Amino acid sequence: MKESKIGKVYLVGAGPGDPGLLTLRGKELLSKAQVIIYDRLASPRIMEFANPKAEKIYVGKRVGKHVANQHEINELIVKKATEGNMVVRLKGGDPFIFGRGGEEAQILSRHNIPFEIVPGVTSAIAVPAYAGIPLTHRSYTASVAFITGHRRFDQSEAPVDWEGLAKGVGTLVFLMGMTNLPNITSNLIKFGRSPDTPVAVIRWGTTPLQESITGTLSDIAQKVKEANFKPPAIIVVGDVCKVRDDINWFEKNPLLGKKVLVTRTRQQASELVKLLERKGAGCIECPTIEVKQVEDLSIIDKAISQLDNFDWIIFSSPNAVKFFFLRIDQLGKDIRILGRAKIAVVGASTEKALKKHHINVDIVPEDFRAEGLLDAFSKIDLSDAKVLIPRAVVAREILPKGLSEMGAEVLVAPCYETVPPEVAPQTLELLEEEDIDVVTFTSSSTVKNFFKTIPENIIKKIISKAKIACIGPVTAKTAEKMGLKCDIMPKMSTIPSLVEAIEEDF
Repeated sequence: MKESKIGKVYLVGAGPGDPGLLTLRGKELLSKAQVIIYDRLASPRIMEFANPKAEKIYVGKRVGKHVANQHEINELIVKKATEGNMVVRLKGGDPFIFGRGGEEAQILSRHNIPFEIVPGVTSAIAVPAYAGIPLTHRSYTASVAFITGHRRFDQSEAPVDWEGLAKGVGTLVFLMGMTNLPNITSNLIKFGRSPDTPVAVIRWGTTPLQESITGTLSDIAQKVKEANFKPPAIIVVGDVCKVRDDINWFEKNPLLGKKVLVTRTRQQASELVKLLERKGAGCIECPTIEVKQVEDLSIIDKAISQLDNFDWIIFSSPNAVKFFFLRIDQLGKDIRILGRAKIAVVGASTEKALKKHHINVDIVPEDFRAEGLLDAFSKIDLSDAKVLIPRAVVAREILPKGLSEMGAEVLVAPCYETVPPEVAPQTLELLEEEDIDVVTFTSSSTVKNFFKTIPENIIKKIISKAKIACIGPVTAKTAEKMGLKCDIMPKMSTIPSLVEAIEEDF
């Protein structure tokens, strides 16, 4: 009997949270992995680099709630590897810095499963740096210690040299120590550290959700309690915390501390997220729509075969551009097939999408809505003109109806459809824990599917506190029909304008 081929496991450090701090090796492996087993502290944004066909298994752990315990995780890694898979075990920070990577590697070794260790940027170093705290500074200290903070320090199973730490090390960095913060501070004071020693607690470090509390050993525990500061957080003890006043660079962004829920598709959220994060906003991506090619391609195929007959082709969204040209490519054709047709678009983002195909646009209305395009066409004689509108299966009928009334012969050709996607467990956990400041909607579909994809109790929590930002009046009207009040709307229906409007509101 032929034995099945054993796979290989890669223990990959995901870094501290900022996806830009993932190593190139880690990114490469994610793109090839057949199975990805990932932690809570591995940034959801990093999963964008994952092989879309990979089996993704969430094994997140937090205080009081484990999706899987360590023994179950070990068994899972071994099982997936022995099935012949290329497995990426994605761990927050660095696998060998309080990440149980050593234990998992030992298990793999005992089962004769090949493995590779891919170090990551540990939060112990990166988070203080993003908070403006150098762990060493020649004016303050030349020594650093990293200590796990989640163990029960009063138990014999977790001996800690408190006197050595209190008196012999300049900077102390505690990871996973939030629940034990009172024990940590009291023990350090008990064994000789001054109660006036500066302390900083940094939550969700290196991400736009980062926030910090500073104090001393004598008062930091009370400050953290009053602020309802929750994990994950890093605790830094030492005089180096004094330097934060001078070099606190990351937390000076204008929207820092504002948490924004982005409901766009995964593929289209990047521009909005990047612009918001440059302003310091903490973005939680929760795609409420997934865009895919229609199953019935007969209408769009017929239209493409007769493109020479059309006077105008009208695109109302970047998705219409994407799926129209996708089908052209699938049929083995290229842009030469467009022939004599002129091109009109609803907005600047759609024009930008066409320019990627080296196509210039003939009409872009000042009002980035169907109404604006109809106004532009009202100045043109459309009698007997043939117009093609590639679009979504479900869309507003105002454009084809208005053009028909002007005398045009209009063909609506569905080339894509929107469906509600499955929300990642990590995202639901964040929405349960975080207070959202703004929810962004960039289309009517994102509004409608927001209510379909998010559990009702989480929706009630979000909208009780968050402002609603809509990209334009059509989306705002849909939001109002669903019982939401639009608080923020830009003058122009573009992503940059939406970000500017959010910044101005705050």
